[in-house]
Amino acid sequence: MSLTRRQVALGALAAVPLRGGRRDRTLYIAGDSTAAQKYSTEAPETGWGMALPFFLRRGVKVANHAVNGRSSKSFVDEGRLEAILSAIRPGDLLLVQFAHNDEKIADPTRYTEPWTTYQDYLRLYIEGARAHGARPVLATPVERRRFDADGNAVPTHGDYPAAMRALAQEERVALLDTEALSLALWQRLGVEETKVYFNWTDTEQDNTHFNPPGAIAVARLVARESARTRVLAPRDVVRLGDEIPTSWITWPEATVASDVL
Repeated sequence: MSLTRRQVALGALAAVPLRGGRRDRTLYIAGDSTAAQKYSTEAPETGWGMALPFFLRRGVKVANHAVNGRSSKSFVDEGRLEAILSAIRPGDLLLVQFAHNDEKIADPTRYTEPWTTYQDYLRLYIEGARAHGARPVLATPVERRRFDADGNAVPTHGDYPAAMRALAQEERVALLDTEALSLALWQRLGVEETKVYFNWTDTEQDNTHFNPPGAIAVARLVARESARTRVLAPRDVVRLGDEIPTSWITWPEATVASDVL
């Protein structure tokens, strides 16, 4: 499942920017339902990818390809990575966040093992982006809302974040440690206040998916960490310290049946 060294080398050469010209860049998101676009039938559920544009200057566009229920494996097997690579251009970014569905051991269409197949599939995103002159960025999976009896926020993703961190170091890929950042945020907010950030409604207590405040908070973490790690230049991020109105979130009508986690 690897590209040739020649393909990667050619992609790296293509990624060198030309002097004297500048174009808008696109940040592509490959991920699952925690990042995905939601539609009117799903409101108030909100993917953090819906809020990310609020923190980016106009010259950085977001193409959110995240889809409910996908793992690093099923996203590839369904041709979704191929669709991104057919459109991505030199200088663009490919941000990859998976694990929620890779963990589903009972489902062979989605399950990956952290230190073997999960890393193998992530390499496809890394090598594919590089072969097209784009920059791959790995983002550890955002944390669920889970607390122990003492009120401590606890991790839920097993070895997947560690496996992604190790791969990022091995492949010298930029890493946004969204798992650690979100876990720290939930810890700071506490058991009760975190309910305001997740999709808790009169009929549902969802500790995985976000509502508008939660999506905005996670998108802020992603944007801030992108600037800190130089994935984006400081001039590319905006409003990091501003209050973002939840009214900015909108849910369009779905044109096709939406997928589920």
